[in-house]
Amino acid sequence: MMKIGKISESILKRSVLRAIKVNREELIKGAEVGGDCAFLSWKADCERVTALSTQTVTLPVPCAAHLAVMAAANNLAAAGGRAMAATISLTLPEGTEEGSLKDIMKQAADSCENLHIQIAGGHTEVSPYVNAPVITVTAVGTAPERQSCYGGAADRPAEGCREMDLVISKWVGMEGTAILACEKEEELLKRYPAALITEAKGFMDRFSVLPEAAIALKSGVYAMHDVRNGGIFGALWELSQKIGVGLSVFLKEIPIRQETVEICEYFDLNPYELLSGGCLLMAAENGLKLKQELEKAGIPASVVGRTNGGNDKLVQNGDEGRYLTMPAQDEIWKVFAK
Repeated sequence: MMKIGKISESILKRSVLRAIKVNREELIKGAEVGGDCAFLSWKADCERVTALSTQTVTLPVPCAAHLAVMAAANNLAAAGGRAMAATISLTLPEGTEEGSLKDIMKQAADSCENLHIQIAGGHTEVSPYVNAPVITVTAVGTAPERQSCYGGAADRPAEGCREMDLVISKWVGMEGTAILACEKEEELLKRYPAALITEAKGFMDRFSVLPEAAIALKSGVYAMHDVRNGGIFGALWELSQKIGVGLSVFLKEIPIRQETVEICEYFDLNPYELLSGGCLLMAAENGLKLKQELEKAGIPASVVGRTNGGNDKLVQNGDEGRYLTMPAQDEIWKVFAK
């Protein structure tokens, strides 16, 4: 059992540093005993800038390290960048066994390796003030200096760009669905067939938005936003605020899997306000063309509505409509905060 405070050097060496592999040539100085700062070097390129994104996962689930790595990398991808390195900070509950630390680091290392991201450093300690691992990942990479999106233009769009199509990749609610299928499998199997639960758990392998972000950039997308906390309704609100437009969305066009519908119904959750890692929201002049480009690459995509020059954020469901409001707490907490 590990003691409260910074972990010992021996545990650091065998359970943290041993899990880290050097897989990026940009790494000059990385994670090491006594090393509090990593150094990376990029080839001289005046057209690119350094990009960083930090994500923290506090959900008490075994896949938390995977979720944190994916979320940080997706943030950079949605901003037009690409993660090359990451630092990982772990705060573990008192009484955590070293084996649990090894499992977390293996999961983080495997996720980073799959994305070709170098773990460059971090910090690990045990604290009596947390009751579940707190995992923070900071992804570092590069992005084009002159890029029209950066995950949403900082300035209001030009008049000609106010009316754009809204495109969504894959399906909403995937992340929350996969987590619930994994964590509540035994309970869900009393109501649903095993095949449905297995399919829902498989969403865990589809959380990266790097492929669709790369395609969208080549297609001249105006803005992108990775859909996560607060679900698609939260992402629509944030994208609208970020680029200064109104929007009109058709609820029936929003892509959602039946597994998500069933599991959300069981737990009485709104699937449109549920964790949606793996889903990318894009604004483009020609949404149909972007949809076709994504589908050519085997990535499901849907055109769900349009932006406009107003301020209203309307979701239309047949003859009825509702206005989006500021994102609230993600629906997943209705299950885990009980």
